[in-house]
Amino acid sequence: MHIFKELEARGFFYQFTDKNQIKKLITSGKTPVRNRVLPKVTFYVGFDPTADSLHVGHLLPIMAMRRLQQAGHKPIVLVGGATALVGDPSGKQEARPILTREQVAANAAALKAQLGNFISMDDAIFVNNADWFTEIRFLDFLRDVGYRFSINKMLAAESVKQRLETGLSYLEFSYMLLQAYDFYFLNREHDCTMQFGGQDQWGNIVAGIDLVRKMSSQEVFGATFPLLTDSQGQKFGKTAAGAVWLDSARTSVFDYYQFWRNCDDADVKKLLGFFTMLPVEEIAQLSELQPPALNRAKEILAYEATALAHGSGEAAKAYLAAGGKFGFADQERKIPTSSKIVEVKENQQVGIQDLPTYELLKSELTGDGIWIIKLFTDSGLCASNGEARRLIKGGGAYLNDQRITDQDLQITEADFTDNAAILKAGKKNIRRIVLS
Repeated sequence: MHIFKELEARGFFYQFTDKNQIKKLITSGKTPVRNRVLPKVTFYVGFDPTADSLHVGHLLPIMAMRRLQQAGHKPIVLVGGATALVGDPSGKQEARPILTREQVAANAAALKAQLGNFISMDDAIFVNNADWFTEIRFLDFLRDVGYRFSINKMLAAESVKQRLETGLSYLEFSYMLLQAYDFYFLNREHDCTMQFGGQDQWGNIVAGIDLVRKMSSQEVFGATFPLLTDSQGQKFGKTAAGAVWLDSARTSVFDYYQFWRNCDDADVKKLLGFFTMLPVEEIAQLSELQPPALNRAKEILAYEATALAHGSGEAAKAYLAAGGKFGFADQERKIPTSSKIVEVKENQQVGIQDLPTYELLKSELTGDGIWIIKLFTDSGLCASNGEARRLIKGGGAYLNDQRITDQDLQITEADFTDNAAILKAGKKNIRRIVLS
């Protein structure tokens, strides 16, 4: 299957500026630029370093970029060291927090390291738009770029219209100009002819295409990926404890694995298509499995997604730890798959130390002990005290496999065996609490 058809079959595309031309260019790999013909398409995807880690919500464009690169096209990975200082209003109800230049620079370096797990940096161009925006004078930018933008068109953009009701600063309003200039700069310096981004980036992408046409008389193209939601219509990549991060210091490898393993039955086919490299035909077969056999498809999804983000060794540990605690879905290997999960032997010994761990100082247990609500929030199993209270009230809180019913329970050293205890939120969100 050709890369365009494969991306389309997996559901990656949402909007095109010119579907037929984009399909033709990606299929042929021939891009006319300034009377020259380049062998492959050069495209770009941008990420603003507003944090020191990407999260699961960023993965859709990353996976598309990975597939396009494997098909021979050249990705430009843009980290917005300048645009992160401004803040993209797209999809936001209020302004982002203003970051310092030092924070943005540190975040940009962290993101580059994470992206290297998904794409080959040897055959990609990595850029930071701070490198060119810091050299541009404000009046020059207004005269060369600003006058080419229609305020009427900018106000009509969905990302702007949504924010006009709650308030939009001039700082954020100018974001569209900056992203548009990124496309112009990358087209001029790197012969970039395509931009890909999330569904909420449509207005910014179209603005960039218009600017390139006006300033360089070049035809460039853009496409967006769908806003990813779960079967309940909720934004994908969120849990009760917050966002699911790619950085294991923020979200443990075990919790990352469990996030995928615990997906809804209705989402399995879609997620396998987006976030694994399994063939489309195999995905169709796996997604047709009926419960409880469908759990094997979820194990494969979790293993493959975790291997991409953290490596096959860490994925195997998470698979074995989860299976050892909750059981394996296909221990007899009756369900065929091309996934490397088949190389992991379920009878390997995985100790309790492979579960996600939270260290608790013994000094916190002096006196009456530590409040169970605080322990749930401090360990990351719940995002707030209210969330922890609701968990206990609903019967989903466990300490050492005993259901917790008292919201005022105080945990003492007597609840620990060999300085360790097991805390669970529901049956599959777990923490090993270790005294230190």
